[in-house]
Amino acid sequence: MTLSNKAGVASGQRLTATRLTGAFGALALPLLALALASPAEARIKCVNGNQIVNGVPLATPYCQDELVAIVARERGVKVSANEIRNNPNLKRNVCQHVGRDNRIYMACIDANSVGRRPF
Repeated sequence: MTLSNKAGVASGQRLTATRLTGAFGALALPLLALALASPAEARIKCVNGNQIVNGVPLATPYCQDELVAIVARERGVKVSANEIRNNPNLKRNVCQHVGRDNRIYMACIDANSVGRRPF
């Protein structure tokens, strides 16, 4: 079975069905692979107040605030990490309440810096 290409094929040249199918398959396979690929995860991954960057833990304020919120919720304070990030006075109040916990001591140093008093 042969199909003639009416647009731009010189007389004597014919495209066979297998060549057309092969060309379509070569184009369709990469497109199918792109469609089935899973999307990249764009979420920041925090472990114990440290952001994981290329497999290495790095202390960042974003993750430290998340850890402060986690510890505060364990101690009974109803607060989210987003609230702590956006409200420095709330962070100071939470740190005064639960700041002696060793897990968040470093995260609360800036919020509790009042002269030479620790808290």
